[in-house]
Amino acid sequence: MATILIVDDDRKIIDMLRRTLTYEGYRVATAADGREALAQAQAEPPDLVVLDWLMPGPDGLEVAKRLRATSETRILMLTARDAVGDRVEGLDSGADDYLVKPFAPEELLARIRALLRRGRPADLLRLAAGDLDMDLMTRKVTRSGRTVELTVREFELLEYLLRHQGQVVLRDTLAREVWKETARGTPLNNVIDVHIARLRRKIDLDQSVKLIHTIRGVGFMLREGEP
Repeated sequence: MATILIVDDDRKIIDMLRRTLTYEGYRVATAADGREALAQAQAEPPDLVVLDWLMPGPDGLEVAKRLRATSETRILMLTARDAVGDRVEGLDSGADDYLVKPFAPEELLARIRALLRRGRPADLLRLAAGDLDMDLMTRKVTRSGRTVELTVREFELLEYLLRHQGQVVLRDTLAREVWKETARGTPLNNVIDVHIARLRRKIDLDQSVKLIHTIRGVGFMLREGEP
């Protein structure tokens, strides 16, 4: 699970981002100014920083420069300044990406996912739930130390469930995010159910603690024990 540090002097924005990112399964830390952000990043390095440009103390540009000098953590700069020159200045300061306010939460989440995929640290190349472990580099999956052989689609499906563990995932969401079907006339419900059933047999068979659960009439959830 990735840790994201939100840095903004607007409490409403911090609260909104914290709720959004926590719901998506990220660990969230917050800072209200540049000094606090640098102290937090040094004490407990985050995987990604969502960084406001204009704020008290060292501003976002200075914070980005200092972070980049000592860390490879990903930086997503937030600002209301949308001129080309401003974007160039933000990126040159060390930011990996740039998002102009106001923004849609869906776009923010997409940018975060893209940044975490790009050159992510080794600890982000593993996903886990209980004794289930997924190595994203070698594409090896184990449960209780036993290797689980998965097809490409089963691996992608399990990865999505692991990234959203503890959350209800709809069939429509799986069709869009895993199968990449956005304009299909016939629902993929039966196909998805078959893959879930196969995945459940491989992951949960003979295990006392079940991880993959069907939320009747809604979708699926991956978590330790009954939801």
